[in-house]
Amino acid sequence: MEQFAYIIENWYNTHKRDLPWRRVSDPYLIWISEIILQQTRVIQGYDYFMRFTKSFPTVEALACASEDEVMKVWQGLGYYSRARNLHEAARTVWANGGKFPDTYEGVRALKGVGDYTAAAICSIAYNLPYAVVDGNVYRVLSRWKGLEIPVDTTEGKKIFAKLANDLLDRENPSVYNQALMDFGALQCTPQKPECTACPLATTCEAYKNAKTDLLPIKSHKVKVSVRFFNYIYVRAGEYTYIYQRPAGDIWHNLYEFPMIETEQELNEDELLVSSRLNEWVAGKTASVSLRCLDRNVKHVLSHRVLYATFYELILPEDTSAFAGFERVNVDDLKKYPVSRLIDRFLKKFVFS
Repeated sequence: MEQFAYIIENWYNTHKRDLPWRRVSDPYLIWISEIILQQTRVIQGYDYFMRFTKSFPTVEALACASEDEVMKVWQGLGYYSRARNLHEAARTVWANGGKFPDTYEGVRALKGVGDYTAAAICSIAYNLPYAVVDGNVYRVLSRWKGLEIPVDTTEGKKIFAKLANDLLDRENPSVYNQALMDFGALQCTPQKPECTACPLATTCEAYKNAKTDLLPIKSHKVKVSVRFFNYIYVRAGEYTYIYQRPAGDIWHNLYEFPMIETEQELNEDELLVSSRLNEWVAGKTASVSLRCLDRNVKHVLSHRVLYATFYELILPEDTSAFAGFERVNVDDLKKYPVSRLIDRFLKKFVFS
């Protein structure tokens, strides 16, 4: 067990990545980095970390910001519940005196913090002996030990958690955990790992038995749903219309144009006779000018594939249509947090 830690840490001394959150011991900054890196690669998360911590350098700054401000800085990173949870947790910390928790239990109690994130923060910031178990760790340990137990089952999670805890370097958990995560990200990669140059090759069960590509094992395949979004970009002189997406679906609290979701792709004629559009324009679809700007834009999320079609609808500036939406100056659209899908449309058709 000690030999495993020695090999991983020795590898890390040579190959570790120079990352800004590794140059600090501030638990707040380490927390931000860990939340950003959930479901996000380091190469993408780096710029967001720099941007987010510049805008909100302290717990106080994040706690005192508005949700729209937080979401705007987070815009484009996806999994927006992470940003809302960060904001809520920061407000909790600030309301309780402003000191970031310094125990595993205290960190784990923060909104949006699970076992892995709590272990990472506590080990890296405070050098507390808690083993991290993320996708990288599952991959390294399942291959090294040749474990063919599905990592996404209750039994599998318990077995890997125990193994990770048994292997933990309790004298130096901060370095060990970061070393193991980097080892999985850079050496024991999901595809085409460099096994011949791996310092664990002589003791790796998966390598010895030619099972590297088969591990780790997952028992469940994620069902992917397909959805069709039809956006109406209204031009009423200098104004357009937007709304804030509600809770219970993707992109909660982000802004977008009026949208009609359908079970399949629509053309312009089908859209013009839709009851929703007729309701928005008070039954005057026969007199409106509607044209398609971008059709069937594919946007892939973790469990969904979206096909979005964008229409431009021209109305007079004094129109009373779209009464239930927020009327804003087109130039002010830059101020609102939007999804990456909407942001790309704005850059291509509105602010190009």
